[in-house]
Amino acid sequence: MAVTEPAPAAPPAAYEGILRRQAMRESAARTYARSLPIVPVRARGLTIEGADGRRYLDCLSGAGTLALGHNHPVVLEAIKKVLDSGAPLHVLDLATPVKDAFTTELFATLPAELADNARIQFCGPAGTDAVEAAFKLVRSATGRDGLLAFTGAYHGMTAGALAASGGASDVRVTRLPFPQDYRCPFGIGGERGARIAARWTETVLDDPKSGTPTPAGMILEPVQGEGGVNPAPDGWMRRMREITASRSIPLIADEVQTGVGRTGAFWAVEHSGVVPDVMVLSKAIGGSLPLAVIVYRSELDTWQPGAHAGTFRGNQLAMAAGTATLAHVRENGLAERAGVLGARMLASLRALAAHHPCIGDVRGRGLMIGVELVDPEAAPVDGGNEPPPDPVLAVAVQQECLRRGLIVELGGRHSTVVRLLPPLTLTDEQATAVIDRLADAMAAAEHSPHRRTATGSIR
Repeated sequence: MAVTEPAPAAPPAAYEGILRRQAMRESAARTYARSLPIVPVRARGLTIEGADGRRYLDCLSGAGTLALGHNHPVVLEAIKKVLDSGAPLHVLDLATPVKDAFTTELFATLPAELADNARIQFCGPAGTDAVEAAFKLVRSATGRDGLLAFTGAYHGMTAGALAASGGASDVRVTRLPFPQDYRCPFGIGGERGARIAARWTETVLDDPKSGTPTPAGMILEPVQGEGGVNPAPDGWMRRMREITASRSIPLIADEVQTGVGRTGAFWAVEHSGVVPDVMVLSKAIGGSLPLAVIVYRSELDTWQPGAHAGTFRGNQLAMAAGTATLAHVRENGLAERAGVLGARMLASLRALAAHHPCIGDVRGRGLMIGVELVDPEAAPVDGGNEPPPDPVLAVAVQQECLRRGLIVELGGRHSTVVRLLPPLTLTDEQATAVIDRLADAMAAAEHSPHRRTATGSIR
């Protein structure tokens, strides 16, 4: 598909009215609508067309939900087939041919060691619902209550998921250091930093005076997404598996955003060879429609009937769309393609960093990419080696991207990481267009005479 440059913006009164009414009627909690004031009316693949006639390259992809981009033909055909068949659309947790096909296809993609001895629980439609189910499952199976989670984590917006996320204020979960090369909590980075982080985890679990009794489970993201696109080192992942297995602590892998080929493997845990006890899956598994499940070792299946339920756990359209998406990604090698193209984009962005001192770090895995923006003229803070983050610049870059027809999201501890989550169907031509538009936006934001830096100075 050829990349189309955005047409000049000329918002009609109707378009402006929709945005105005949204601001008046929707909750103050709305997020994407604030930084992306567009009204999508059509979409295909990477491209969204707004009501104002402008076209945008969408590198948000429904926060990673759209593995095949917008309105992929195989997804539309799967949905249409169910609609035309007269099949029920709402079935609670009853068995249906559509559900059977989805479960069969999903199990075919899982690590064999898990799939051969797995159970699946269909949850409420959001990833956070599946996280809550995973917590309930391991607590039921172990008879224990506490949980281990990591700094920078994001697991959802319900109470239990928030308590295990990095921004928790009412801490009921033991927080462990997540290894990072950039802004390493120990000021070291690399393999040594990861080893120290693993050692810290062992000490917390084995020290009788650490204040942390043996927990019900440990939850981690193979790549932290909202936390700033921080890939977990493979060696550290294997060490977490060893530590939890030797202490009979179920390991929960949150693959809500990393799954279905996003990182260059079908499931991100495959990079390290780790087989978790529980996998939390959502977003792309529904083929753009709401669907969330947990898959877990059968030994953990100690629930009584009705111990976990949800009215909308039988979403037939999502299961059909999900089956088509999973099969298309598997049959066409899109995970491997994401790995190759992602590595190429990372290399281009690192080359870009040589000309833009405001790029502190470029990192990611596959088509899950982050660019951390900093204030290079400010001194490092708290005795660290890295310049301080520059959230004002990050917002400016996001706005300049939108002006150039590129949709990106911000993440990280200070919302200073420009995140790229393009669909796995991204072409070489489109990847080049994304990098070019981001580079232009970066230059425009850097040289704005009115930009105020994070430290308050005027450049």
